Amino acid sequence: MTSSSSPSQDAKRMAHAYPEGLRADALMEEDVAWSHEIDGERDGDQFDRSERAALRRVAGLSTELEDVTEVEYRQLRLERVVLVGVWTTGTVQDADNSLAELAALAETAGALVLDGVIQRRDKPDAATYIGSGKALELRDIVLETGADTVICDGELSPGQLIQLEDVVKVKVIDRTALILDIFAQHAKSREGKAQVALAQMQYMLPRLRGWGQSLSRQMGGGRGGLATRGPGETKIETDRRRIREKMAKMRREIAEMKTGREIKRQERRRNKVPSVAIAGYTNAGKSSLLNRLTGAGVLVENALFATLDPTVRRAETPSGRLYTLADTVGFVRHLPHHLVEAFRSTMEEVGDSDLILHVVDGSHPVPEEQLAAVREVIRDVGATDVPEIVVINKADAADPLVLQRLLRVEKRSIAVSARTGQGIAELLALIDEELPRPSVEVEALVPYTHGKLVARAHTEGEVISEEHTAEGTLLKVRVHEELAADLAPYTAVSAA
Repeated sequence: MTSSSSPSQDAKRMAHAYPEGLRADALMEEDVAWSHEIDGERDGDQFDRSERAALRRVAGLSTELEDVTEVEYRQLRLERVVLVGVWTTGTVQDADNSLAELAALAETAGALVLDGVIQRRDKPDAATYIGSGKALELRDIVLETGADTVICDGELSPGQLIQLEDVVKVKVIDRTALILDIFAQHAKSREGKAQVALAQMQYMLPRLRGWGQSLSRQMGGGRGGLATRGPGETKIETDRRRIREKMAKMRREIAEMKTGREIKRQERRRNKVPSVAIAGYTNAGKSSLLNRLTGAGVLVENALFATLDPTVRRAETPSGRLYTLADTVGFVRHLPHHLVEAFRSTMEEVGDSDLILHVVDGSHPVPEEQLAAVREVIRDVGATDVPEIVVINKADAADPLVLQRLLRVEKRSIAVSARTGQGIAELLALIDEELPRPSVEVEALVPYTHGKLVARAHTEGEVISEEHTAEGTLLKVRVHEELAADLAPYTAVSAA
């Protein structure tokens, strides 16, 4: 029997017989490209079956850079991206910060950011967003880096998307599509998923594109027969109609979910339970603050839009007053109006609250921009009349000069650290002070047979003093008018 040669000997013979570029092909095609010089002395299989059956990449067949079709229909696959922004106003530092935030959004969506460029213009180009010449330069950057996606720091019109794609030959998305994709990844509740789906359909509807059979007309019109009369509607028109029908259905479902939340809010209002809403920029530490104040156990992650679904928890002030604390969705600069409309029912928690804790990241380079962006959204949902406390979070990592500047400019503000607990006791005392108080002071001797009134006084009012006597419970409390009327038979009521 002829002994089989060792793998190292086979490799040497392979290197001698084949040039560098053909060795892999020869190995993979061993059943076809059989050579007596190489294979004659070999017996048995020299490669595993899994290796022989594996897929082999064939160079030169990729259409990623050439054929861009159905961009709006495909799920976003952000792997290797190049960022591009248009700098119209502000300083160079403002433009760099804006692109840095876009990079953070892209990384949150799962992308690898390769490069980022900014074009200085008075306004974005109506055709290609950055101008035809810069679009060609962007194409060279895409080819050089091997990127497969371009992300623009702004909302592009359908025409701008198409024309920029035609130049750079890769998929182009805008800031709105990127944020929608992040929301779609992070939405967990049924209502959150429905709100994101509605926003995505609103965004996609004007951007549907048709070619080929999408522009052919369906048989339709007339009253039937062998060949129905009239041109009928094209397939893309049918798609738009179906999307509108789905949007109408989604709005009805969200309205039904809104009813359930409204019932809960009415119950809290009926029981005179004050509510506090936590609002703020994304990744400012809202969920961390909620966990620190209530022990809610909400997901905390150093990522943009880590939590989308609103969380409502019960809390108690240092004086013993009960209130609810609601964590809302985070905001961002240029938040897509589709999302504002879709999440309006969720954001109503802010408008219906008695107090807003406006959380801002004290370690951010320009926290004032975060404050302005959040207040713009608060104004959109009609919550400008709600009292506000600015909570400057991450004080342990912030620049002391920035903290001093914010505390000086924002009159109703406090610096805290949700991570270390710094300033939390002072914040709780400030919440207790700012929450609306019952309007009537009552001193009553409640019989022990009416213990429910005492329980309501603790739950709905503010107990100043309590003493148990032989006749009943002697209470001195501040309560609302409805409970004061129920206590009237046992007390002398004096207006506060």
